[in-house]
Amino acid sequence: MSAAKTIDPVELTQALIRRASVTPADAGAMDVVERALEGLGFACRRMRFGEIENLYARRGTKGPNLCFAGHTDVVPVGEAASWREDPFAGRIVGDSLIGRGAVDMKSGIAAFIAAVSARLAEGEPPGSISFLITGDEEGPALDGTKKVVAALAAEGEVIDHCIVGEPSSSALLGDMIKVGRRGSINAWITVEGVQGHVAYPHRAANPVPVLVDLLARLQAVSLDEGYPEFQPSNLEVTDITVGNPAHNVIPAKAVGRLNIRFNPAHTGMSLSRWLAEEAAAAGAAFAGVVSVECIVSGEAFHTPPGPFTEVVAEAVRQVAGRDPELSTTGGTSDARFIRALCPVIELGLVGTTMHMVDERAPVQEIRDLAQIYRALIDRYFERFA
Repeated sequence: MSAAKTIDPVELTQALIRRASVTPADAGAMDVVERALEGLGFACRRMRFGEIENLYARRGTKGPNLCFAGHTDVVPVGEAASWREDPFAGRIVGDSLIGRGAVDMKSGIAAFIAAVSARLAEGEPPGSISFLITGDEEGPALDGTKKVVAALAAEGEVIDHCIVGEPSSSALLGDMIKVGRRGSINAWITVEGVQGHVAYPHRAANPVPVLVDLLARLQAVSLDEGYPEFQPSNLEVTDITVGNPAHNVIPAKAVGRLNIRFNPAHTGMSLSRWLAEEAAAAGAAFAGVVSVECIVSGEAFHTPPGPFTEVVAEAVRQVAGRDPELSTTGGTSDARFIRALCPVIELGLVGTTMHMVDERAPVQEIRDLAQIYRALIDRYFERFA
């Protein structure tokens, strides 16, 4: 069965932008994706967890199964009056499409759907193509890809390789693809002392100096000097909260927050253990309690060079005429969950305006991305089928 017609990636991006799907709202964005995929003969399955809409769609029953992953949710627009255009109108001004999600990453979803439609118009691929789309990437990421991946794994669903459509390019389309990411851990350090009058410090236990000293020691530690293909890990203090409105009161509690971005030299568990040990040492001579709560939002991972990275790089060279850098820089993405199922690579538009006012993508780059994805699909099945 072949597709009746091909899909225009720019028009589909516009349709998605016009759905104000600020996390956790869906606003009908998943319906737009589902209708497009059903029109191409995909078996679509909505997977709702909590208030989050997710979608897994597959066409074909045999392997290999090439999956595209992305998210329909977007970050808030900020001050709407600062936008030159309605952020949810999806208008083209000059050569660029303006709107929230134009870069991150409704365009990526639309471009891959368009690429699939072009491929199906010429015949059935010798394998399967699937889509894993979530509405919870920009938020807590608890009821999105993480739970979909767990459900698919429990059911024995096989995904052989995955492309995530995040805006991975740095300055020019295809100049960089992400083949790994550092892990991320958030930690809250709470120091509970004894409240008292500042004139009688011997009757109190001030938590602030203990917290400040501990954070300073942690910040001063060089976690590592890097790891093959990865930049060094870094710890950053992101908040200190005391909440003391009085100038003459020693507070009872102080809380500090930090984040660590770590390479494969560490694990979330090893860093959590280290923080707990440092907190215990800080509290040993203090007449109070020092505790730590850690949440690991993702482990470091790497897709090493090989046939899959070669297929992606060849597709970029074919369409964009450049050799992409294989990078592990940047923040986190849902690739951190998908790597539990299969090798994963991120490939998408230039990300310079993502999350900004007047987020925008050149119309031609959206079309070129669809062409890169089309070349990738062809080369993938030539190599792996």
